[in-house]
Amino acid sequence: MNEKNIVVGLDVGTTKVCTIVGSISASHELEILGIGTHPSIGLKKGAVVNIDKTVKSIKSAVDEARLMAGVDFTEAVIGIAGNHIYSFNSTGVVAIKNQEVTDADVERVIEAAKAVIIPSDREIIHVIPQEFRVDNTQGIKNPVGMRGVRLEAYVHIVTGNISSIQNLIKCVEMAGIKTLDVVLQPIASSEAVITNDEKDLGVVLVDIGGGTTDLAVWKDGSLIHSQIIPVGGNHFTNDLAYALKVPLSEAEKIKVQHGCVLPEKVNQSATITVQGMSGTKARSIQLNVISQVLGARAEELFETINSIVKEKNLNHLISGGFILTGGGALLESISELGEFILMKPVKVGYPLSFGGMTSIVKNPKFSTVLGLLIKASRNNNFESVIIEQKEKEVYSRAIIARLGNQMKNVFKEIF
Repeated sequence: MNEKNIVVGLDVGTTKVCTIVGSISASHELEILGIGTHPSIGLKKGAVVNIDKTVKSIKSAVDEARLMAGVDFTEAVIGIAGNHIYSFNSTGVVAIKNQEVTDADVERVIEAAKAVIIPSDREIIHVIPQEFRVDNTQGIKNPVGMRGVRLEAYVHIVTGNISSIQNLIKCVEMAGIKTLDVVLQPIASSEAVITNDEKDLGVVLVDIGGGTTDLAVWKDGSLIHSQIIPVGGNHFTNDLAYALKVPLSEAEKIKVQHGCVLPEKVNQSATITVQGMSGTKARSIQLNVISQVLGARAEELFETINSIVKEKNLNHLISGGFILTGGGALLESISELGEFILMKPVKVGYPLSFGGMTSIVKNPKFSTVLGLLIKASRNNNFESVIIEQKEKEVYSRAIIARLGNQMKNVFKEIF
């Protein structure tokens, strides 16, 4: 038999549910064992609108991850986003007992910073320290052991709608998974994509998901602002479906295969054949038209981001520019358009490499779920799983059978 410390990240998004399984070695190294994805049915803009369909999607992704990883698990760290998320900064001040800062003093000052009035239908998801100040000394990350009489804490507080959070947790539990922790999705994505140097320099992570675009602004290694924009990849797809008069499934395929947000980057005379609504004939569409539609939506998204940065007076803090991630960041030329509108460096952020099946998940669309896995490993949110040799053989046979079925489907499509 073999014992493993298993960590699991579960990203319940608007377009897909993704489960990733990792193991922590004795040297505290994280290795990816398996991943499972399934189309998300039952969520809208990050919020659950159909419990039964959401549970079914979660179960499918979880079962696929179990098969690939060859282990069973019952706990996971889950990500959350949606229009109901609201974040703000707060401060707290306490007197230092015995003139030397202790862990108890730090806990007290954070509690003082949390003592803010929030609506009764909301709850606090995160309280993230930005910096501490001891008397007149600023920029302290860990004040324990320092001497003084006055301790201040500057924190970033993330809140969410209680019912939205509970509905998501309920769906996860109905799928047989216990929720160990709830993490804001752009914070998770930041863990997987942004380096410590970039966090120190000052960057904005822009996670373009299916239903929302999530922002996380970092400076001096701390999260100074986070926000959810109710525009995501599905809006690009809807625009295409409306403009081209095609079904959403066809519009999604066109976006993925031919999507570009700069009309001047495509062949102006090139066309593709698209299938319209049921009962209509296929017709030719110029690539230029597709890029114009996608470009208009991308321009609107970047203008919204630009207005947020200006409104919050963050422009002078983000020397490192903007990092785009999430499935929406895969649109061709989106970073170039971003640089033109935001007038800052813009790049597409890919998950950082670590052990295991990194090559399979080294894609912006997996940034959030990889970040959740990293969060779980750092917070020691793991469960010890003992795998008998017989169980390994059962899992192996199941994986082989599943791969066989997939190959059959591929050959059916070809021939």
